[in-house]
Amino acid sequence: MSLELYYWDGLQGRGEFVRLALEEAGADYVEVARGKESKGLGTGAMLSVMKDRDEPYPPYAPPFLKDGDLLISQTANILFYLGPKLNLAPQVESLRYVANGLQLTIADVVTEAHDTHHPLASGLYYEDQKDAAKVRAHDFIDNRIPKFMSYFERVLKQNPAGDTFLVGDALTYVDLSMFQLIDGLLYAFPRALKRFGEHYPRLAALHDSVIARPKIAAYLQSARRIEHNESCIFRHYPELDKAAS
Repeated sequence: MSLELYYWDGLQGRGEFVRLALEEAGADYVEVARGKESKGLGTGAMLSVMKDRDEPYPPYAPPFLKDGDLLISQTANILFYLGPKLNLAPQVESLRYVANGLQLTIADVVTEAHDTHHPLASGLYYEDQKDAAKVRAHDFIDNRIPKFMSYFERVLKQNPAGDTFLVGDALTYVDLSMFQLIDGLLYAFPRALKRFGEHYPRLAALHDSVIARPKIAAYLQSARRIEHNESCIFRHYPELDKAAS
């Protein structure tokens, strides 16, 4: 039975972190919301799961994953479940909790990246909060990105197994998620991150090594990969970007 991934059609968003793991593993999966309604798929099928009164623990929002009768929500939780199944988790059990902690920290950065263009309220249009967004984005560039990226760079440097991967001596879902985080930030803030590779050489090398993986490279060039866009988490508004101080 195929794994069923539920996320909004047309958006990379938080669903992309799950897609990358599925693609790297060559997993058999279906993107429900991107399917045809005539086949029982589409956005309506996703919403019906969320609104199902017979489901005792319905997901609050996508992404969520169905594996048979098991329904799992929240990106980090999904990856914590999929990691061992897809051979993308550390073999040492104690390190699986380290990986999960790093994934949750990545989720923190993703939330802050979203809040650069929606600092006041998610229900307001960006155009209704542009002044506040500029303040928030510039603080994110000057203070938050360096703090987070310096931390992740240090994790790579201090990995006892070497600085190729974030956890252990083999690729895990956290490395794929780090690629996606960096890729999104480079899209949103190209001026601010112009010298990213100079400041964070290990992270830059990790980003490039993920791109070079055959299955990821094929995915990035396929129609399955949704392009970055200004309806998603990582948005490029030139007025929010600036050279890092």
